[in-house]
Amino acid sequence: QVQLVESGGGLVQAGGSLRLSCAASGLPSRNYAMGWFRQAPGQERKFVGVISWSGGSSYLADSVKGRFTISRDNAKNTVYLQMNSLKPEETAVYFCAAKRHLSYIVYEFRENDMGYWGKGTLVTVSS
Repeated sequence: QVQLVESGGGLVQAGGSLRLSCAASGLPSRNYAMGWFRQAPGQERKFVGVISWSGGSSYLADSVKGRFTISRDNAKNTVYLQMNSLKPEETAVYFCAAKRHLSYIVYEFRENDMGYWGKGTLVTVSS
């Protein structure tokens, strides 16, 4: 059974930082790209970033480039999202997701592309 468990959310002031983690277990193979999405209150879930299965490449949404970084530790089956200079409008539930993707090339994945999802972790950015 596949499980993706996010952690690290919480309350932070605008301009602050948080690091989210996603612990994966039960994935059928190692060839899974891992993505982060977020859903603000009353809005649709949106793409934040993705990292290839090897960790060799990543892609971030324009809105977070330069402030967020995504990384993974395959020995720990964990993916991270480092978020700096957070803004109040980035208050959202952040979801981790997995997609079987053999290529090293990653890009903005669609929500429907993802095969597995975590339950999310809430990030609240106060002004």
